[in-house]
Amino acid sequence: MDVRDLTTVSPTLECRSVTFENPAGERGAGGVAAHGRKGAPSRDVAAGERVTLADLPGPGTVRHLWLTFPPGPPERTRAVYLEVFYDDLDEPSVSVPCADFFGVPHGRPKPLVSALTTVQEGRGFNSYIPMPFGDRIRVELVNGSDRTLPVYFQLDLTLGADPGAGRLHARFSRQNPTTLRQDFVIAEGLRGPGRFLGCVLGIRPLDRGTWYGEGEVKMYLDGDTDLPTICGTGLEDYVGTAWGMGVHCAPYGGVPLEVKPPDAGLGTLPDFVGCYRWHVLDPVMFAEELRVTVQQIGADHFLAGEEERLRAAVEGGRVAGRGVRHREGPVIATGLFERVDDYCATAFTLCARPQPVPRVDIAAATADLDRREYERPDELEFLFP
Repeated sequence: MDVRDLTTVSPTLECRSVTFENPAGERGAGGVAAHGRKGAPSRDVAAGERVTLADLPGPGTVRHLWLTFPPGPPERTRAVYLEVFYDDLDEPSVSVPCADFFGVPHGRPKPLVSALTTVQEGRGFNSYIPMPFGDRIRVELVNGSDRTLPVYFQLDLTLGADPGAGRLHARFSRQNPTTLRQDFVIAEGLRGPGRFLGCVLGIRPLDRGTWYGEGEVKMYLDGDTDLPTICGTGLEDYVGTAWGMGVHCAPYGGVPLEVKPPDAGLGTLPDFVGCYRWHVLDPVMFAEELRVTVQQIGADHFLAGEEERLRAAVEGGRVAGRGVRHREGPVIATGLFERVDDYCATAFTLCARPQPVPRVDIAAATADLDRREYERPDELEFLFP
């Protein structure tokens, strides 16, 4: 049943909701604590504790997940992560830091509105990505930070089988730093048939001399080796924007996060960037295997009087692609150059069969995220030191 058709009326479609007020999502069982007077809206999750948010028999489909915990420093926020297990698998098919799962990387939640996820006011995490399940689904939250955190959530679902529906898989990866001329891998390792739903990318530009976003996103499908079936034209193009990446949100692509000094001028590289891309109306299907990568390539412009800098750049051994193009006018040359940066990705893939994904390495995920001196903490952080 397509619940997006708002004219659909189905009294036989069982609708349930799971919270700490109704952990089993049972009919007529919500709000038991404190005689229904908001006795269990949240739970304090200790540092290092793993909490089961939902453990439900199937079949069914999770339609919406809302989640929140207090704002805090980036490394604390990044250390809280979600894991989802299907049927009786011992290893998760989803293992992702919470904020990244909902669309914003680097432990820095920002307002986001997209077709599949929202981060309302930078605090309320929402996912509308369908999560069909068969015999069973178990959703767990892990507080990998060093503080006890109050956690609130609501998981909304419908019961009943959805024949042909894939199981959602989400994996987090980070390479800090990347390797020169070796493309960063966004997604790989899952067996088809499946559908690549999209990704959330985070970049910490390390090479400060050039614009960072010229790398092409490539998708290798079903036996592709040296060359991919799908090859884009640049990172900002893949997101759906152009001529740079400023903060904005659109249904299927956007840049909710750009961290740089408030007085930074045009051309100042950010310290952190976060972007997302959803393949909803432009599906990416595969029968057997999928590999998605992005290059680390940047661009630079050379002005009259910068001939020596241009010469050094060319002789530096990092010229990429079509190389340096000379021009007439105040800009005497433009060029593409290989880069080394810090990249992370959360890849979302629907697969016909549930499979394990690599688990989040919290030490790697939270490294080098220190808040910059010019960043202002969330005004509510003082409530949760």
